[in-house]
Amino acid sequence: MELLIVSNIVLWIGFVAMVLVNLALARQIGVLYERVAPAGALMLNQKLRVGAPAPELAVATIDGKVATLGGKGDKKSRLLFFLSPDCPICNELTPALKSAARAEANWVDVTLVSDGDEQDHVGYIKRKELDGFPYVVSELVGKTYGVSKLPYGVLIDEHGVIASMGIINSREHLDSLFEAKEHKVASIQEYMSKREAVQYVEANQVEADKA
Repeated sequence: MELLIVSNIVLWIGFVAMVLVNLALARQIGVLYERVAPAGALMLNQKLRVGAPAPELAVATIDGKVATLGGKGDKKSRLLFFLSPDCPICNELTPALKSAARAEANWVDVTLVSDGDEQDHVGYIKRKELDGFPYVVSELVGKTYGVSKLPYGVLIDEHGVIASMGIINSREHLDSLFEAKEHKVASIQEYMSKREAVQYVEANQVEADKA
């Protein structure tokens, strides 16, 4: 009987210890998550800078309409998404792009930009069901906006100013362009650096108050 009581006590002690260990691990995971900054889109652009007016161009879309890129005429922001039918990552990202466009449709319009033979793009649009977006085939646009790698995004705000830009390799990178505009920073990396600086100052202030 005494052995049974002792074994139950040992089991309860082990159970409580496991609960405490799990709580400690959960806390450390939360701390780690806060410290690891989200991977924002890398800018890598030698022609443009965030905060500058976007180059204004009037170009024809593949269906014969005229699209004005840049300038102050838009009531909403505009995302220029540079892609290519031959780009594997572009092909993987089209579902995420369409999803993001639907989710953010109240404040941003998406224009797709590429270059090359228009016939290649006609089939690509049908295959990827991209007919809901203005689609521009123009080498000039890519050169003007300093695009050297694909896929690439340039977010122009409602005032015709470049709000954010960068290489887009994932939905996270795409969302980071929107978040950078929301936080009024050039990139998510800049936002995280500023937040860490603020937290550092606050921590030092707390230590000073304790002293």
